[in-house]
Amino acid sequence: THTPTHTPTPTMARLGLLLVLGALTLAATHVQVAAHSEYVPYFQHLVRKTRHLKRDFDTTYRHPQGESAYLSNAYSVTNGGTNAEGYWSFDNKKLTFQAILSPYNVTHPCDLIYNINIDGTDQKLVSPASGRDTCSYFFPDGKSVIYSSTMSGGPQCPPAPDQNFGYIWPLNKDMDVYHQDLATGVRTHLTPDKDGYNAESTISPDGKHIIFTSDFQGDLELYQMDLNGSNLERLTYSPGYDGGAYYSNGWPKNKMVAWRAGRPAGMDVVRYKTLLDMGIIEPLGLQIYVMSLEGRDAKVPVRVTNNNATNFAPFFLPDDSGVIFSSNLHDPEGGNFQLYAIDVDGKNMRQITTEGDFNSFPMFSFDGKKLAWCSDRGVPPEDYGTINIWVADWNGKSIDASSVRRV
Repeated sequence: THTPTHTPTPTMARLGLLLVLGALTLAATHVQVAAHSEYVPYFQHLVRKTRHLKRDFDTTYRHPQGESAYLSNAYSVTNGGTNAEGYWSFDNKKLTFQAILSPYNVTHPCDLIYNINIDGTDQKLVSPASGRDTCSYFFPDGKSVIYSSTMSGGPQCPPAPDQNFGYIWPLNKDMDVYHQDLATGVRTHLTPDKDGYNAESTISPDGKHIIFTSDFQGDLELYQMDLNGSNLERLTYSPGYDGGAYYSNGWPKNKMVAWRAGRPAGMDVVRYKTLLDMGIIEPLGLQIYVMSLEGRDAKVPVRVTNNNATNFAPFFLPDDSGVIFSSNLHDPEGGNFQLYAIDVDGKNMRQITTEGDFNSFPMFSFDGKKLAWCSDRGVPPEDYGTINIWVADWNGKSIDASSVRRV
């Protein structure tokens, strides 16, 4: 039996401190929430609390033409339900994603993995209705996928954490990364055979590496491994949450990764460690980072964003000059999230989307011509549950911040 590297149960003193800090968090108005989309219900909870509030959005980084300056011919691939993290196949013909859909949502109200053609046809359930599934990604040949699941912990959906501690999500100790053959359904467990959270996995464009987040060594860090789970390598070492990583498009010629990270300080460190001991996490002040994996500056994190908002779900622009990501930069005290882009040197910030309350999990097709992302645009105001996967043509290659002004 594996002995966890962190204490699974906090002391009463630390628990008491956590309750105090939790109360302070609930009393605060500044919103800090983001996650991989298995926790979209917590975002929906946030929308319920802030959608009705009257507030003016900051338009500093918005193009005069709005999102039409960057996107055209947008359409919804899915039609209803809670759909998230739609990621391209290497041939740009399919998307793999997670969703809570009928009829399974009646008996199994948590995310399962699906594949679908980009025109919305031939939607197929991939994962068994067992546990919570998230973070699916195609193998290069399109014949298999990876995803994370709690299926080893039993067929039931894991319980939601107590939101009295604030906006938090669980780090399920039985969440592991699996490879599944799409033809046979045969699954292989890939991540370290130790208790802990293993998820948020993606594959390098050359089809040789998997990057993922794990806490099996006591903190939430990034790791890299080969497609079969061998040659495990730790990539980050700073205290705090490191997750949601993606490789650069020019890999292996341009070996970079982008991810979101939280760097707690002061009393936030105590809170972070206490929550981690309890198997939950609160995303405080997430910022976007990039890092090279070779050369003189290998494994030296570079912070790209520096603001008071919550920033997450980064993906490299087609030419690797910057990243596209989700943020409430225009609404830091509310729950409206839009897509932004910024150069890797932290300059040239621009707002990409303007519609809906939630836009996130962007990924460019492998030819760089289209963008897939998740959005609640077009959904009635009283509907907090519907999020669809959208696809649009990408027109933003030649757009820079010189054309952005306050409108």
